[in-house]
Amino acid sequence: MKRIVALLLVFAICGCVPDVVKTGSDYQTVENKGYGWGLKKIQNSAPEVPQYICDMLAENNAVYIGNQDEKKIYLTFDEGYENGYTDKILDTLKEKGVPAAFFITGDYLKRSEELVARMVSEGHIVGNHTIGHKNLHKLSSAEDISAEISALADEFSAKFNQPMKYMRPPEGEYSRRVLAVANDMGYKTVFWSFAYKDWIADRVKGGDYAVGQIMPYLHNGMIILLHAVSPDNAEALPKLIDRAREQGYEFASLDEI
Repeated sequence: MKRIVALLLVFAICGCVPDVVKTGSDYQTVENKGYGWGLKKIQNSAPEVPQYICDMLAENNAVYIGNQDEKKIYLTFDEGYENGYTDKILDTLKEKGVPAAFFITGDYLKRSEELVARMVSEGHIVGNHTIGHKNLHKLSSAEDISAEISALADEFSAKFNQPMKYMRPPEGEYSRRVLAVANDMGYKTVFWSFAYKDWIADRVKGGDYAVGQIMPYLHNGMIILLHAVSPDNAEALPKLIDRAREQGYEFASLDEI
């Protein structure tokens, strides 16, 4: 254990992401029961999350919310495929001076490299949503979990000469083993404290609808999960930022958590 801690300290200082420090056999005793990230939303308040889940996250450098004593909001976008709206989102973020995190897949990096390059150049976080968007806890071994994460990180690093520091499990599906592997690889796993059903591209309801879904649930330390596959969130984003700021909220980077 002392060796693992020492290695992770070196990796943190160097700013690089290691492969799994433990061997695959070390994870056989780590529970692999699958969980799906679900929330009981409460208006004007943080959601309810069972204490045993909070403990599991804390043990494995995973978060779903920031400091609840600070009026800060963290914007995150899951990018599995491009549908023509990320440019507009990036335009808004640049105009408003707001940082965000974009969790990309291997296919997204391959097909939308120019957009990823823009995310990087404009100072946003590019997070790891795995190479193949597989359900990680259903993979047969810790090595398979590690490979899904490291394959994307390697491709991203080769193109942009920087590591990935944050991971989000596809579909919010995870296990204690998945969290442990990601943690030992040097990642902070990031879930969310708010999301709504915004990933169905052909169910367009408009920007005002999206704003109406989000605003009643603003809370301190809020990590918002949004998707960019329909125009709703792209249209809603300027108004969401302005209204949240009117209520005293600041938009912050995941690096501040």
